[in-house]
Order: sequence, then C-alpha cells, then structure tokens
Amino acid sequence: MNIKRRIAIGAVTGSLSIATAVVSYYEGYRPTAYQDPVGIPTICYGHTEGVQLGQTLDRDECRALLAEDLGDAFDAVDRRVEVDLPPRRRAALASFVYNVGETQFARSTLLRKLNDGDVRGACRELSRWVYANGRKLAGLVKRRATERELCLIGLDRRTKLAETGQP
Repeated sequence: MNIKRRIAIGAVTGSLSIATAVVSYYEGYRPTAYQDPVGIPTICYGHTEGVQLGQTLDRDECRALLAEDLGDAFDAVDRRVEVDLPPRRRAALASFVYNVGETQFARSTLLRKLNDGDVRGACRELSRWVYANGRKLAGLVKRRATERELCLIGLDRRTKLAETGQP
C-alpha cells in the first residue's frame, strides 16, 4: 500500500494512525537487527534502544515497540510544542521526533519557529533534516517531504482566506 493511501486511512483515526503509517512505511519492517546508515543497531520499525545485532523479534513484538516508541515521540512533541497542532501536523512532528530524537527536536530551529508562531517556516525546516553522518540520504529526503506535506496541510487555505477573504 502506498504512503498516500496509508495516510488517508490514518486521517480517519487521528494523529497516532497517521504517524504509524508514516513511520512504518519509511522505516520498513525488519525483524532481524541490522546497522542503520550511521551504524546504530536497529530492529523492527526503526527501534534502537537495547538492540543487539543478531536479535530477532516477531511482528507482534515489533508492533508493540513501534507503539511504545511513537508514544514517546508524541509525548516529546506535546511537552515541547507550545501552540495548538492539528492532527496531521502533530503526526508529522511525531514521525520526525521518532527519527531524530527529542534532544535534536528540542534544540531545533523548527521547534523555535513553531513556538514563535511561524508554522510555515517550521514546516519548511523539515527539508533540512535529510543528512546522516554528513551524507544526504534519499530515504530521508522522501520521508521529510511527506512530513512537510502533512505539516503544511491547512496553511494554504487559511492564507488564501486571510489574503482574499474568499475560500
């Protein structure tokens, strides 16, 4: 199933479903531990905590880790963001935090812009986070494009209304 279809299904059930669709699509399901592009032992849907190479988990264990890790990502977003977030924007940010971690998110220009009310500028910052160990990764470019698209949903309509008074 393609990412647009997964997001559309997730939109019906909220932020968690959207983020789960994005993360599982871009991380992929790998039940046996491997080294990610920067050498971190990783398993399942991008889980890294306590992973040892050679470790194998079943699909149910991987889904449980994904749910737990996404819960942590949503908690970080909710702790750090000081403005209201529509479900798709919240999902985009949770996917981003899932990938880069709360510490990086907390220090980011993206978060500063968002909390300063520059939502469009914050969403555009996602496109800058496409490097791992100094290398631009095609997978991150695609993931950030999806996150950015989700983040920007609703802004164009509001901008048009503000500028023209027309829907």
